Order: sequence, then structure tokens, then C-alpha cells
Amino acid sequence: MVVLVLYVAAITAFGTWLGRRRRSVKDYFLGGQQVPWWAIASCIVATETSTLTFIGAPGRSYTGDWTFLQLVFGYVIGRFLISAVFLPAYFRGEIYTSYELLQKRFGGPVRAASSGIFLLYRTLGDGIRLHAAALVLAVAAGVPHWEWLFIVVLGAAMILYTEEGGVTATIWTDTVQMFVYLAGAIVCLVAVVRLLPMSVGDALAAASAAGKLNLWNTALDFTQPFTLLAGVVGGVFLTLATHGTDHYLVQRLLVARSRRDAAVGLTLSGFLVLAQFVLFLLLGTLLWTHYQGRAFAREDEVLPTFVANYLPGGWTGFILAAIVAAALSPSLNSMASATVRDFYLPYVRPQANEAQQMRVGRLFTIVWGILQIGVAILAQNVDSALQSGLAALGYASGPTVGAFLLGLLSKRANTHGTLIGMVVGLAVSLMVGMLAPVLFGVPGVAWTWNVAVGATVTVIVGELASAVGGLTSRRHHP
Repeated sequence: MVVLVLYVAAITAFGTWLGRRRRSVKDYFLGGQQVPWWAIASCIVATETSTLTFIGAPGRSYTGDWTFLQLVFGYVIGRFLISAVFLPAYFRGEIYTSYELLQKRFGGPVRAASSGIFLLYRTLGDGIRLHAAALVLAVAAGVPHWEWLFIVVLGAAMILYTEEGGVTATIWTDTVQMFVYLAGAIVCLVAVVRLLPMSVGDALAAASAAGKLNLWNTALDFTQPFTLLAGVVGGVFLTLATHGTDHYLVQRLLVARSRRDAAVGLTLSGFLVLAQFVLFLLLGTLLWTHYQGRAFAREDEVLPTFVANYLPGGWTGFILAAIVAAALSPSLNSMASATVRDFYLPYVRPQANEAQQMRVGRLFTIVWGILQIGVAILAQNVDSALQSGLAALGYASGPTVGAFLLGLLSKRANTHGTLIGMVVGLAVSLMVGMLAPVLFGVPGVAWTWNVAVGATVTVIVGELASAVGGLTSRRHHP
């Protein structure tokens, strides 16, 4: 635990120290747009990697195979599309949040709806992410009933260095933390290799014979999450949602020195994520050989059990620090940015000066942090309900992607048509997804299709509704 405490203290001090460079709203929310491409790539990878990824991916290959990589291939393709379609719009003029694009195209209602969804989704999602990290640490420390204390400590650390250092602190601490958790995964990999009763080649041969290295699933079954079609198509749309429209990750692009740096960093991050998942999945496969296929109650218990039983105390602390590193990628500055730019300036005080914007931004960094801590504490008792609520809210990502696609690619789409498309897109994605068993008595489509369904329906209905609205308008106003 000493290693863990030192790590949390060091990363908090580092992020807070970076706050001395903050001078203006642009510095606080965009880092002065001085971040190089390699830091962009590193912080994107760290941002999209969570504690659940660190312990969940090895568990998936332990109990299953490598078909999850099909989804990662979609992630890589999606990044190329974002670089070609979204980035030119983001770097045309100066914007602070991704939703300002929707303001320019459709006005305030679409922007406010999308930004509001982002704030609500991030509060719930990152609160649960914080809860997962604290739970692992509390169990590892042997004091699971003190989980709330770990939540408060980790949450306070995030609030402190984000409020002081702004987005600059977030970017550079994420960059450091990517290397920390990857080093932790490599330590685990080396440890299991040394304990194997055979060579790595023989272990992989045995795993292959057992079907543990299967990569492709060409089944045309929309209820399976990891098929080739769901991976490529679903992965592309998921990436458009997370990296192309969600301000949490879009902010990591807006801080770049140039559009080219943003594109290079984003594209490189896709290949880094691919390599990262290969590492995690390989670790899980070798653990399967080590444990000779022993059954675990849950797949996310496999790696923590190995760490607890086979690594010396100092290395255990290092792995716990790696788990914390995978969790401490706060969305607080991006949420404060959205609050100031998408709500405070348009609706509360349009003429607010730099000092007022900074004051509100820092205040809401603290407010959103406290709310995430609250969600994490609440998740101790009603985790399943929160997860269900978060999953339902996640369906709204599809309509948001659809609205962006209409704004960037359609000349006909208007505000009312787009809003109608978003509502129908949300309804249809819910009906064919989580509500399908209740409404139709059949399994719903897998979660990997949610964004694709919502976005596609939003674009089609939005186009049609805009066309009908345009015809009606012309009849009344010849």
C-alpha cells in the first residue's frame, strides 16, 4: 500500500504543479493548443482505458477467445474517418467544445440536448468507473467495508489536480499514467511466463488447440457482440461516438498544436490501443495455461487473484498503482468546459469576461467531481440499477452521432428535422436493444450495434423530416 499511496500523492502533486502554467480560459480548457501529437496519442489511450479494461480484457480471453479484437479493428478504422470528416470542422475557427459545431449548424436546442446528455452520461459513467477502482483497492487492502474512503481519496485527488491544472494537468498526467499501467501489465506478463510449466510457444499451441486463439466470427447474428460485422461496423460507430462527438475525448484533440498533430495523434492511438489489447488478451491466455483452465466465479477475478497470490508485496503495490492509473483519467475539465461554453455563456451570462468564465469553470470542476464521488458511493449499494441506467443513457450516443453527421454531411437537414431524428433514433435503438425482450419477446441486438442503429435512424429520419418540413414551409411561404 505504501507504493500506491506514494503514486497517488506524486500524480496529484504533478498535476497541481502544472497549474502554474494556467493563465487564461484558453489555457484552462484548451491547454493553449500547444500539446504535441505523441502526447495526444498517449492521453487518448489512457482516457479510453479503465480499470474494467485492465482486469476485464485478460478475463475475457481467459474464459473465451480473441474475437474481441474484431471490435478494435473497427476502432482503428473509425479514427481514420474522424480525421477525414470531423477534424477539419473542429479546426475551422476556434471552438472549445464539440457541441459548438451543432450550435453553428442547428442552433441552441440541438447543442444543449447533446451537451446535457454528455454531462449526465459522464457523471454516471465516471462515477461507476471511480467505484470500480476503489473497490479493487479496498479488497486488495483487506478492508472492503472502507471502500467509501478509497472513493473519497481518489475523487479528491482528481478534483485537486484538475481544478488547479486545468486540461494541461489532465493531458500530461494521462500521458504518464498510460506508461504506468502498461508497465504493470508487462510485469504481470513476465511473472506468468516465468511460472509457466512450458515454453510460451507450447502454451499458445495448447491454447490454440483449445480454441482460445480464435479471432474471427463471421456469423450473421446481431445478438452476438463480437462478430466480424458487429466489430467493424459497430466499432466504427462506437469510435465516432466516443472520439468524434463526446467532448471528453474530443477535448484531447482540440488541445493539439494543429489539425495535423490531432490527426496523427488520433490515428496513432488506434494502433496503440490495438497493441494494448493484444497484450491484455495474451496475458489472459497465458493465465489460462497457468491455471489449467480453472473456473473462476467471474472473469474479472482472474488477474487480481494472480497478482494477490504470486507477486511480491512491492510489485503488488505497483500493480495496484497501475489499476489506479487506468482509473484516474478525469473528465472534470471537459465537463466544466461544456458547462461554461454550452450553458453558462449562451443562457446565463453571454458577456462574461475571462475572470468570470475561469471562476465558473473552476467551480464546476469541483461540483462535477463531488457528483461523481456521490455516484461512486451510491454504486456500492445499487450498482446494478446504476449500470442499467448508464446503459440506457448510452443509447443516446447514437442520436448524437447522427446529429453530427447531419450537420457535417447534409445541406438539407434543419433544426426541427434533426431533433425529430434524434428522438426517433433513440426510440428505435431502445426498442431493438434493451426493450426488445419486453416488447417483442426476442433477444435485442448486441450492445455493439447500439450506436450504429441510433445514428443511422437519426440520419434517415432527420433527412426525411427536414425535407418534409422544407416542403411545408415553402407551401405556406411561396
